[in-house]
Order: sequence, then C-alpha cells, then structure tokens
Amino acid sequence: MLSERIYQFRRKNGLSQEQLAERIGVSRQAISKWESGTSTPELEKLLALSECFNITLDELVKDGAANQEASETPQKSEKDAVSKAVEMKAGVVLCLIGAICLILSGIMMVTSPRAADQLNAASTITISGSGVLLILCVLSMVVGFVLILRKK
Repeated sequence: MLSERIYQFRRKNGLSQEQLAERIGVSRQAISKWESGTSTPELEKLLALSECFNITLDELVKDGAANQEASETPQKSEKDAVSKAVEMKAGVVLCLIGAICLILSGIMMVTSPRAADQLNAASTITISGSGVLLILCVLSMVVGFVLILRKK
C-alpha cells in the first residue's frame, strides 16, 4: 500500500514526519494521514515525495511484490533464451554428426566394398549392418532438426 511505502521510505531516509513535511511543503498532520491511509497525497505531492526519496514515482506507488515480479521476468526470459541456445547447438551438432556419418559410410561403401560386407556380416539384426548405420545417421539428423526447429 502507498501508506506503508511512504512510511518505509521516510524511515529509510532517517526523516521524522515533521522533517519530511518541511521538505515537501505540507503539514506534519498530512504526512501522518498519508502514512495511516486516511488520505492520499495529490499527484504533485507524490512527485515531491519521489524526488525527496530519490526514487521513481513507480517505486513509490507500486507494490513491492509487483516490482519483484517485474524484475524476475527478464531473468526467466534469459534462462529460456539460454536453454533455447543450448538446444539449438545440440541440434546443429547432431545434424553435423549425422551428415558426417552418412558421408563417411557412403565413402566406405564405394571405396571398400569388403568393409561394408564385413559390417553386414557382423550385424545380428536382420537389417544389414550398413543399413543400421544409415538408420542411426538419419535418426541423428532428424533429432538434430527437431531440436533446431523446436519452438518454446
């Protein structure tokens, strides 16, 4: 509440009600009424209070919880941006790994058909070994693309 904020800032600045009243040009009773909540200062007096306390008008009239929430919002968006950047980097890395593996397996199959045959013979899965390798490479690329294109 405004009444509590005026009291808090007055005490923080080490002023009595009378000293504050002199500084902004009102009576001590006016300060007392503002702090008790029985009356509210006019706009020009609110401006004088904010100047006296060296704070903005928002800081004077807004609730502390609202100020705290407003200051937490950028922190949350920064965390979201950091996690999005990490996901983006992971996606790019996975795409690159998948692409490199596909290129290398293609080169291996063309330059050394025996190595591809050995890979196929070593596989216990009914799909040939080179087929499993290709599937893993493509899967890596798909996961990478999903991470890159995912929106929060």
